[in-house]
Amino acid sequence: MEIARFGDDEDILDIRRDNVFKAVFTRDTELSRKALSSLVSACIGRAVDIEGITANEPAPDSAGDRQIRYDISCKTTDGKRVNVEMSLNPDPFEPERLEYYASKLLVSQNIKGGDRGYDDLKPTFQIAVLAQRRFFGDDEFFHAFEQYDPERGVSLGGKARIVTLELSKLKGVARKPVEEMGNRELWAMFFGYQSDPRMRPAINAIMGREEGIAMAGQVLMGLSRDEAERARLTSEFKYEMDMQSKVKHARLEGEMRGEKRGEKRGEKRGVEATARNALAEGASPEFVQKITGLDVETIARLQAGG
Repeated sequence: MEIARFGDDEDILDIRRDNVFKAVFTRDTELSRKALSSLVSACIGRAVDIEGITANEPAPDSAGDRQIRYDISCKTTDGKRVNVEMSLNPDPFEPERLEYYASKLLVSQNIKGGDRGYDDLKPTFQIAVLAQRRFFGDDEFFHAFEQYDPERGVSLGGKARIVTLELSKLKGVARKPVEEMGNRELWAMFFGYQSDPRMRPAINAIMGREEGIAMAGQVLMGLSRDEAERARLTSEFKYEMDMQSKVKHARLEGEMRGEKRGEKRGEKRGVEATARNALAEGASPEFVQKITGLDVETIARLQAGG
C-alpha cells in the first residue's frame, strides 16, 4: 500500500469533526475497515478484526441524509460489540452519557432462550475520543474504565468497558520522538494534530510508522480532495452547528423572559421546541439528544407528537 503523505500546504479536513470521523471509518472499503480495526485494537489493547458496521443511517441519497449519527457501532469477528465516537465539543455530562450508552450496549445483546445465559454475554467497549475539555483530574490522556470496588480496588470483572482518549492532554506525548510512541499515542497524536499544518512532518512520520493510521490518512486525503464529498461534509457540519446555535438561543431567550421558575420552564419549552423542529427536519433522536441534552423519554414523546 502506498503510504499517505499530507502536503505541507494541503487543506485536509479535520477528522475531529464527528461527520468526517465517521466518513473515514465507515466507508465500505478495505482501507476504511482495516483502519477501524487498527483503531479499536489500539484502544482495547488486543488485536481484533471488525466483522461489520451496524447500518445506523440512511443511504446517501435518502431524504434523511441530513441526520447525523455520532457513533460507529461495530462488531469484531469474535463477537465483541464496540461503539466508537468522536466528540469535538463534548458536554460536561459526557462521562454520564458514556456510562449510559455503555450499559445500553451490554444489555442490547440477545441472550434469550433456554440454552443461553448471562455467561454468554460478549465483552462490550464504548470508545470515546474527546477532542476538547479535560474530564479526569490526572494528566493521562488514556483511560479504560470498568466497574470495581473503589475502597478495596477489586474489579467486578464485568464485560462493559469505557475507553477514553482526551486529546487535550497530549502535550507531553507530543514531545516524544515518534519512534518511541505506542499505538495509542500514535492514534491520539493523529487525531489531535492532523489538522495543524505546523505538525504536518510529525503526522506524516506517524502515518509512516503505523499502517492503520496510514490507511485512515489515505481515506481522509481522498475525502479532502473530492470537492463534492468535501462540500457534503461541510454542509453536515454547518447543520450541526446551526442546530446547536438554535438550542443555545432558545435557552437564552427563556432566561431573558424571566421564565426560570420551577424547572426553568421557559428554557425547557424553548429547547423542546428546537428538538421538535429538528426531528421534523429529519434529525435522528441521537443527534437531538446530543445537541439538547434532553433525555431519551422526552425525545421519544416529542417524536410521537407530544
